[in-house]
Amino acid sequence: MNKVLAEYFRCSELQHEFSPLPDLSEKPRYFSLGSKITCYGRTSKDVGPENCEGHLPDLLPYFRLNGSGIQLPFDPAEVIDNLRYERYVASIGSGFTRWTEKTMRDAYYFARPLLPVGIRKYLQRFGLWGWQRISFPGWPVDTTVDSLLKKLLAVSLRSAQKKSVPFIWFWPQGATACTIMTHDVETKGGVTHCSQLMDIDQEFAIPASFQIVPEKRYHVSQEYLESIRQRDFEVNVQDLNHDGKLFRDRKTFEKRAARINAYGIQYNTRGFRSAVLYRNQAWYESLKFEYDMSVPNVAHLDPQRGGCCTVMPYFVGKILELPVTMTQDYSLFYILDDYSLTLWRQQIDTILKHNGLISFITHPDYLMNQRAEHTYRELLALLTDLRRNKNVWIAFPREVNQWWRERSQMHIVKRCGYWQVEGPGSERAHLAIASCEDGQLVCGPCGKQLISED
Repeated sequence: MNKVLAEYFRCSELQHEFSPLPDLSEKPRYFSLGSKITCYGRTSKDVGPENCEGHLPDLLPYFRLNGSGIQLPFDPAEVIDNLRYERYVASIGSGFTRWTEKTMRDAYYFARPLLPVGIRKYLQRFGLWGWQRISFPGWPVDTTVDSLLKKLLAVSLRSAQKKSVPFIWFWPQGATACTIMTHDVETKGGVTHCSQLMDIDQEFAIPASFQIVPEKRYHVSQEYLESIRQRDFEVNVQDLNHDGKLFRDRKTFEKRAARINAYGIQYNTRGFRSAVLYRNQAWYESLKFEYDMSVPNVAHLDPQRGGCCTVMPYFVGKILELPVTMTQDYSLFYILDDYSLTLWRQQIDTILKHNGLISFITHPDYLMNQRAEHTYRELLALLTDLRRNKNVWIAFPREVNQWWRERSQMHIVKRCGYWQVEGPGSERAHLAIASCEDGQLVCGPCGKQLISED
């Protein structure tokens, strides 16, 4: 378990080792840690069921200090994987419900090319009916993984009677958080509007990536790709043909993945996103990309429900996942009928508290009208203010991929009484301190070197 903490925080060695109790149940279940953290995984058989009011069992009282280790009534690594890889979704709904959703989805995509946006939005609202009542993941941002890891590090500090522990800060140059802006190009109209959208992004000095559908939707010429790159924007591959069937079955996926990988080589790109954020992370090993951007943090407004429950990048095998943590522009404008920044501000505030990744999907296809463009300009002005006044790093997805990979190979060493960071890219790294205050973990960057308490 300490490995999971070390991978997330890149911290020095912890004194106490976490380990699960040996009598875990065969089947996973939902449980809580305190009043704010909901988890999903196997638990100790000593833990009782939900109480008569339906409240989840709280497992915090079952933590045990045993010599130099901490025994837990669950396996934290398993729980984190269950959340990040959306394994808990299998427990939601009956087989008939999932079959019905699949049938409706196939029918929708069959008719979609003939449906104008005005009709599509009403069908999608109907398909998403009841999303407000979904209790988990938590809307509009879920930080369960991040909160769980912070809770475990706080427990470790208290049990070892340590005030703090140094770790490698999450972002380069001590940035408080990171933002990426991505544009999914879905139609011929979107292709035509890309140049105007790039004008707007450059007006606010916002780097962005454009995700291109290789087949059927529109013609992808080398000139079009170069028109994006020549203006210092990034190009990534989006699905194969955007028909919603990429993950229909394993055979279909493998066949299409081979063609998608070929387009990745042809376009000379490192990143991928699937259409409509359909996904199956267990199959990602067939994708030959460095990073993926297809997993939402919380998917209440997406056709495929679930969410990875974290606002930080994480590895799925060799692929780095850059989760989508912000509501898409289409969902905001057409599903919620909201052209204000209220929801986006709320999501940004939550992610800033966890120093996470503020990841947007916007579409040139849906930013054409004056009202949508005005909202988008307000958003870019807000991001510019965050960069200037909150030290938020606004980067290309490829830059986040490079940094997170470098950080995963960095380590903290003590030299001449000082902690410092070593490894490729460490010249951009800042040290940070995690301390426990009133039972809560408090984190913050503190510079290039840190004096040792020893």
